[in-house]
Amino acid sequence: MSDEPVICFGQQPCGFLPRRFLFAKIQTARRVQREIGGRIVFFFHDSDHDPRETQTIVHERSGGAEQRLNFAFANKVQKKYTPLYAKRIVPGWQDSVTRQLPKYAGEEVVSAFKAVQATTVADFCLEMYRLLGLLEDITVIRSSDPKVREAACAVEDYFVDVSYSDEIVRARRCDDGVLRLHQGGDSWLQLPGRDWRPHQVSPTRDTRLRWMQSVVRCTHYIAGAGEMNYLDTAETPEVTFIRRDPISESHMAFNP
Repeated sequence: MSDEPVICFGQQPCGFLPRRFLFAKIQTARRVQREIGGRIVFFFHDSDHDPRETQTIVHERSGGAEQRLNFAFANKVQKKYTPLYAKRIVPGWQDSVTRQLPKYAGEEVVSAFKAVQATTVADFCLEMYRLLGLLEDITVIRSSDPKVREAACAVEDYFVDVSYSDEIVRARRCDDGVLRLHQGGDSWLQLPGRDWRPHQVSPTRDTRLRWMQSVVRCTHYIAGAGEMNYLDTAETPEVTFIRRDPISESHMAFNP
């Protein structure tokens, strides 16, 4: 193993224009790299399934009204339960948003958006971030990568990607060993019994740090404001945790 610093930050796909809190994490990681050297790793948690994560929140260029844009989903099962790396982009969605986008973004963003070639939500977001120049010289590690999953440590709380209703869904492995889909409130849908392998497993929020660190082996981690409220930093005493630099309107889309 190299002794150089490994500066990591993590994030789900957070809109086809990334939210400003992700931009702040990237900028913080670059600042730390200038100070101590090393390399930067983006842990791209594209195993998440929540469609709210990919909302792109923008202001109209004239008037300033706020608008929320999101991907169109093929069906209800895919929208609610399919992980972001497998959520398919509906034909015509990109063309439709391209026509709307000049109301909210400049020519650079519109051109990049039109140039994206991707068939899934996570791939689209990642390619857009690259085309905007945000990920230059940054290593991306994806939580959906089967090799990453197979190399990661075992955790006690996790999700399993399985087939349901002709879609890939992210089912919660519950304490009784049964896989269930959360339907809201106290309602859960139990899936038929089946076996699974490590390449189908992704961590929950509370086990993600340890799972990620077993693969990334970072020395420094850039944590968002919300992350610092639930991360169990004692699990990884070898890591120096750094709060991301402040940024205004952190929930809004980064719009150069």
